[in-house]
Amino acid sequence: MPSSSTLSGKRALITGSTSGIGLAVARALAGHGAQVVLNGFGDANDIDGLCAELGAVHVDADLMTQQGCETLMADAGPVDILVNNAGMQHVSPVDEFPIDKWNAIIALNLTAAFHTTRLAVPGMKEKGWGRIINTASAHSKTASPYKSAYNASKHGIDGFTKTVALELAQTGVTANCISPGYVWTPLIEGQIPDTMAARGLSRDEVINDVLLAKQPTKKFVQPAEIGALAVFLCGEEAGNVTGANWSIDGGWTAE
Repeated sequence: MPSSSTLSGKRALITGSTSGIGLAVARALAGHGAQVVLNGFGDANDIDGLCAELGAVHVDADLMTQQGCETLMADAGPVDILVNNAGMQHVSPVDEFPIDKWNAIIALNLTAAFHTTRLAVPGMKEKGWGRIINTASAHSKTASPYKSAYNASKHGIDGFTKTVALELAQTGVTANCISPGYVWTPLIEGQIPDTMAARGLSRDEVINDVLLAKQPTKKFVQPAEIGALAVFLCGEEAGNVTGANWSIDGGWTAE
């Protein structure tokens, strides 16, 4: 892939990076010279192929446990860039929300970011340089019904990021959120046929009237756009950008 040396010598760990948004961020950072550590599930051969493509290593770990997070950070080694991207979703009314789903979503979307951050920060402070980027969501700024755990976790990651940014403001380490709207990923694309069948809608109606109903641009966010924003936040020109929650949601949260 085309490469520049903007991030040469920097080691970047991206959680949930074997597909979707995380993989796009990993590709963007690797394309600017970072040494990438991948993390996430998937077919072993596919992951080997990604490692070969990006010159990366892959570290597997269960991020829904403290021990798993600690294993990940130990195996990844000291990192200059930490991207907390792993996450999950479940949709249900609050009075019917499965307790195990609530616990899992909070553990992966929020608590895992606490563990990885607390373990990455000492090394970053020692070097006097670091970048922490948390994948939040438009749901860190607004809410939708039936997504109580997801909304809570993403509002939480916004507040957590701001706190970390304030604590590290004079250390050379920044902390920011990226908050996408609906992103065009295989997961989203795969939902379209089922939604067409369930609602009796055409493909265009599902895209425009269901998935993109809240995005004024009527365009999906592209994973590469998120990757490009991550590269900017890791650059020296963003050294005074910290504690910010960057919307990339087609205007969703502007309304």
